[in-house]
Amino acid sequence: MDSFHEKLFELLESATPFVSVTLVEAAGSTPQDRGSKMLVTEQGLYCGTIGGGRAEHTAIEKAKQMLADPSKERTALVEWNLRRDLKMVCGGEVKVFFDVHNYIAWRIAIFGAGHVANALVRLLINLDCQITCYDSRSEWLATMPESPKLKKVHSSDLASEVKNIPDGAFVALMTMGHATDKPVLAEILRQRTFPYIGVIGSKSKAAELRKYIVEEAKLGEEACSRFICPIGLPIGTNHPGEIAVSIAAQLIGERDRINQSK
Repeated sequence: MDSFHEKLFELLESATPFVSVTLVEAAGSTPQDRGSKMLVTEQGLYCGTIGGGRAEHTAIEKAKQMLADPSKERTALVEWNLRRDLKMVCGGEVKVFFDVHNYIAWRIAIFGAGHVANALVRLLINLDCQITCYDSRSEWLATMPESPKLKKVHSSDLASEVKNIPDGAFVALMTMGHATDKPVLAEILRQRTFPYIGVIGSKSKAAELRKYIVEEAKLGEEACSRFICPIGLPIGTNHPGEIAVSIAAQLIGERDRINQSK
């Protein structure tokens, strides 16, 4: 297997979002032959070339833009006259095909790696999503399944990880208890906006959380409308597996509701 395809499979297996860029047509004076390929990640050129120079730079920037918002374009076929469109000395024409791979629009952040979180992750990794799980206990993170869809983050200060939550993520808080959920929730409500924020707990815990947000965190009544507690649909028993099913169902329902409203 050549190095290009080795790199291609490397990206596919690691679930890294990338764009394959192929020079599908080349006429006249062009910097590379038809069939030339390259792979571009969010960081830039990963492997290969379609000829270097301004054409390649422009193609890399387009690929990065597609990764930034794949809801607009998942594939694209672009035609450039190198002299007219790209101000290059050579006067040929090229057609370049862009194809986004591994981009998962649905990102989920879970704080806590306990019994319910473990059961929830094992359900979610079967879906088209990318999960980040944060916990201060390395031994609990170690019980999570190994999957390219799951990123495990060990941190002694979970509230400090709020700034690292992927934009647009669905966020579920299910840490060791009230004391560890509160600072994370307050930090989220203070500095970030997410389409879904859920906190595990009972109705009495929900009342306690809302009181904390208003009276201690000083975030106001409006902030209380931005999170769901208890998390999950009102189905099943208190078995961790059934709670996980109820949470997964709610996450899917909210995802579909948001997508339909766009």
